[in-house]
Amino acid sequence: MGEPKRIVATHGMRCFSKIKMFLLALLGAYLSKSLSGIYMNSMLTQIERQFNIPTSIVGLINGSFEIGNLLLIIFVSYFGTKLHRPIMIGIGCVVMGLGCFLISLPHFLMGRYEYEKTISPASNLSSNSFLCSGNRTKTLTPTPDPAECAKEIKSSMWIYVMVGNLIRGIGETPIMPLGISYIEDFAKSENSPLYIGILESGKIFGPLIGLFLASFCATIYVDTGSVNTDDLTITPTDTRWVGAWWIGFLICAGVNILTSIPFFFLPKTLSKYELDDNVDVTKSDKEEKHLEKANKKKRGLTKDFLPFMRSLSCNSVYMLFLLVTVIQMNAFVPLLTFLPKYLEQQYGKSTAEIIFLIGAYNFTPVCIGYLVSGLIMKKFKITVKKAAYIAFCLSLTEYLLSFFNFMLTCDNFPVAGLTASYQHERIQQPLYVENKVLDDCNTRCNCLTKTWDPVCGDSGLAYMSACHAGCEKSVGTGINMVFQNCTCIRPSGNSSAVLGLCNKGPGCTVKLQYYFIMTMITSFIFSLAAIPGYMVLLRCIKSEEKSLGVGLHAFFMRVFAGIPAPIYFGALIDTTCLYWGTLKCGEQGACRMYDINNFRRVYLGLPAALRGSSYLPAFFIVLLVRKLQFPEEVDSAELKVAEVKLTEKESGCMVVHRSPVVENNRELKTRL
Repeated sequence: MGEPKRIVATHGMRCFSKIKMFLLALLGAYLSKSLSGIYMNSMLTQIERQFNIPTSIVGLINGSFEIGNLLLIIFVSYFGTKLHRPIMIGIGCVVMGLGCFLISLPHFLMGRYEYEKTISPASNLSSNSFLCSGNRTKTLTPTPDPAECAKEIKSSMWIYVMVGNLIRGIGETPIMPLGISYIEDFAKSENSPLYIGILESGKIFGPLIGLFLASFCATIYVDTGSVNTDDLTITPTDTRWVGAWWIGFLICAGVNILTSIPFFFLPKTLSKYELDDNVDVTKSDKEEKHLEKANKKKRGLTKDFLPFMRSLSCNSVYMLFLLVTVIQMNAFVPLLTFLPKYLEQQYGKSTAEIIFLIGAYNFTPVCIGYLVSGLIMKKFKITVKKAAYIAFCLSLTEYLLSFFNFMLTCDNFPVAGLTASYQHERIQQPLYVENKVLDDCNTRCNCLTKTWDPVCGDSGLAYMSACHAGCEKSVGTGINMVFQNCTCIRPSGNSSAVLGLCNKGPGCTVKLQYYFIMTMITSFIFSLAAIPGYMVLLRCIKSEEKSLGVGLHAFFMRVFAGIPAPIYFGALIDTTCLYWGTLKCGEQGACRMYDINNFRRVYLGLPAALRGSSYLPAFFIVLLVRKLQFPEEVDSAELKVAEVKLTEKESGCMVVHRSPVVENNRELKTRL
């Protein structure tokens, strides 16, 4: 009797270690995919400026990842379970690495980045053509150079970025559905919530690293090493600044390829043992092999696809869950995609600073929330009914708290002729009109009206250029240049200006801190609701349909949210632009300044409306789940009834026989 027990324990430990090895490898894949994903989102603003494209195109680039994912998600989710899942995941990681490398390629194929400026590197005290001068012929736009116009065609290389992101989406496809189904198939059911919580934490640590990497790269000028940074007239806070976005993608490519290696050494299947003294390992081995062969004979690759689809479409809880997911993702995807852009414009900070703050404040509470939620689900054995109720209440609480963000706002940057008058009066409805950006103080200067090289006057009001400020003299070079004798700042001319927009003030910085504190609270609550909600999705699907159900869930997210949401949301953000950059040939470039009030209404208002509407079908899910019985609840009820009957049958001895494994209840029923 002792020998079989020893074999069971030894074999169980070996299987236990293999599932742990797979979990560790999958955690690495989650880290790498989330690292490259968040880095891509963080660098969208830099890519927008590099290629001088509108936000709607940026949304298309971001959505291309979902398109790539969509191309294979159903195929991988269904057929992938019948193939070697670890190897499929490993190949996906390699493909993601190749996609990241392709994204960085345009930097090496394009020329140097050239931003709008009226000041050339050679500008000095004897060359002040960019200042107020009545001797210059009035010109609305710079005279285009045909050679320079030809170079601007290269800005279409953003297509490389889009295709690379699409390939990255193809590579990520097998990781989640095949990884989750592998764990569900070969891990103990009570450990599944904890394992998923660990994986979700990996999806948090990856973005945390990605954000800090993005923050670092955003402080480095895009053409570092090939230009003299002392000649630059812009700083990282300037809306024309482009960081070294390509460096991070090369790092992401290497990390993705490295994390693929362990999967090529993991087995196709693992034996799922419940380590109990009464289990005969030899018998269980034979039974599992017999069942595996029977399943292969019974089902082909496509025979049960349509029945599974029919079964899922008739599952009311599953279909309502799909509806809730699509609506909520239409809110969350744009919020995450354009968060750096919104905070930059709202609070007047640089991309690097905003990305660093997002990483420092947002992701730690989310990680803690995922782990705490998974542990609670495991320790207290939360049922599906309780999980649905918990997820609904926590999500609703987080939604209501998010409305405080509407109060943490700042005004537009004060720019003469755009958001404020030359007399420092705030314009209620800012609008760029070419012939209204000038004033009596600078009409004699013959300034270029389609140019963006802002300066901040010592009065706290910014101007579109030194010429618009009426400045007649400059001292210094590069970012240290100071403009003097600016008649639009003060009629006496006893005033000065420096490069860049004026700061929004300490009050705006305090509001930014409050914003991140509120974000910490809401992120923690949201993460607590995520695991129970996801367990409702998994438990409402039959075990044989689980892989297809998870894949179909991801498919709907991408088709109806991941792909369209960034595009239409980006187009809406474009409508709030106050001033568009101008390329050398007169074509429209990237937006340089937004009407922050309209931007805020779009960015916060539309997602709030969408999320609010999602709680109606979510409420119906809670009601339906309360009326349903799930397998673990049925098994538990049958076991209790069987124990009571057996106690009554053997009342002479008053012996209660308990079977610790649900699958072994057959013996108890036979005795009855």
